[in-house]
Amino acid sequence: MTTHKIKTPWSVFIAIFAAFFVGKITGTEASIFGITYYSLFNLFGTLFIHALTLVVVPLVSSSIITGIARIGKDSSFGKLGIKVFGFYFLTTMSAVIIGLLFVNLFAPGKVESLQAMIQSDHASAGQIAAHLAQEDQVSFYRLLLNIIPSNILEAFSKGEMLGLIFFSLLFGYAISKISKEPSQQLQQFFQGIFQAMIQITHMVMKILPFGVFCLVAKVAATTGLESLSSLALFFLTVILGLLFFSCIILPILLKLIGKVSPLAHFRAMAPALMTAFSTSSSSAALPVTIDCVEKRAGVSNRICSLVVPLGTSLNMSGSALYECVGAMFVAQVYGVDISISSQFIFAILALLTSMGVAGIPGASLVAVVVILKAFGLPVEGIGLFLAVDRILDMCRTTVNVFSDSCCAILVAKTEGEKNVLVKTN
Repeated sequence: MTTHKIKTPWSVFIAIFAAFFVGKITGTEASIFGITYYSLFNLFGTLFIHALTLVVVPLVSSSIITGIARIGKDSSFGKLGIKVFGFYFLTTMSAVIIGLLFVNLFAPGKVESLQAMIQSDHASAGQIAAHLAQEDQVSFYRLLLNIIPSNILEAFSKGEMLGLIFFSLLFGYAISKISKEPSQQLQQFFQGIFQAMIQITHMVMKILPFGVFCLVAKVAATTGLESLSSLALFFLTVILGLLFFSCIILPILLKLIGKVSPLAHFRAMAPALMTAFSTSSSSAALPVTIDCVEKRAGVSNRICSLVVPLGTSLNMSGSALYECVGAMFVAQVYGVDISISSQFIFAILALLTSMGVAGIPGASLVAVVVILKAFGLPVEGIGLFLAVDRILDMCRTTVNVFSDSCCAILVAKTEGEKNVLVKTN
């Protein structure tokens, strides 16, 4: 396998900076021909996300089915599965521990000015929390039930990723155990679907800079940078935690275990990271992530088609870190003392709930509610940091995608693949 020459996606970087500038100027009120710029940003940004998520369900299912069917007959399948989930656990738990360390170190919830915010935001925060509490996703019990869907067509139509992944794993393994001729026919069928979805992704990626511009401009128009003033320490805690995890911990794992250059991997994953940042959706970025891991980083389809789609739902390292910091932040604001042993339970809950979080914008708020309810903390506390959640969502999604790609690299290298992050002319 050969890899594509690594190029810096300057057009996407320029689109992001231009979007912040334009969004800041236009705000939500400026208009042209009676139509606000904000509504245009929202329309085209939403269409771009729809174009990306259009392929997610068939891409994930076909990728996992073909991947499992290909390696199901391999005696090393059990060993490979242990490696995959082992690296998922290692990266996500590392992120949670870093989140706990940083939130205890900076104590962002102990800022006095936040007491006034509790009073002013109490009503609106309570309404939002009540809405989230009514969602089926909030129920951890229901989350477990969704792993095995009673109707796979319903799961596919609703995009329920846990049920979709479970069925795809089961179906792919079953294909590997049936007779040769029908097994090959089914593998070719799903491989054809997978390649067709990748081709559609390539078409969509031609308008990536425009899509990124619209999505980021919308954020800049509504949120801007002013919202960071009252929550600066919380914002800083999350950002530093995410940076430490993605720029220190993951590169160390790549260097020590994978024996590869972390910088080369950053460059290889740049398009996927930009897509994740602009869309705030690991699911929307999935097609680009698969393309980068396989074509730019040089990981085989055998590994990539298994590790990356699974990681989109099961390896949400950035989300787990954020959930842990968010829940601890609420506890600090309300003056609730969380012991070391209770923080360990925090960590386990953040790990488990992050695995069931949908790869869509804002989904981590649901997981934060689960943790708050488990500890009897005020659920309306999420209203304290909703103002900065959109920007942090963009950041943690980027970390989620990078963590998935790192796991793919580590699995590939421990499986003895030679073409991983090999420079080509």
